[in-house]
Amino acid sequence: MTSKQRAYLKGLAMNIESVFQIGKSSLTPQMTDAVSECLAKRELIKISVLKNCADDPFELSEILKERTGSEVVQVIGKKIVLYKRNNKNPKIELPK
Repeated sequence: MTSKQRAYLKGLAMNIESVFQIGKSSLTPQMTDAVSECLAKRELIKISVLKNCADDPFELSEILKERTGSEVVQVIGKKIVLYKRNNKNPKIELPK
């Protein structure tokens, strides 16, 4: 992903609400499956890491990236933004 594409996705992510919250139970297999399904439908999602979660948001973003095959757009504070292109029915057209 180029820096121009990442900047474009950051701009889109500013206007969306968090879809998931990661709490004290951290990342469960069910949470990972739900994130993967949501990425397939929306392509771009935002995840909040709650204060009671002991894990680092950067580490969580890398784990989610590996497990879902997505790209980490950004991690700001306790917010994670992930992107995964839907090859069958793309909704977001990235700049070249």
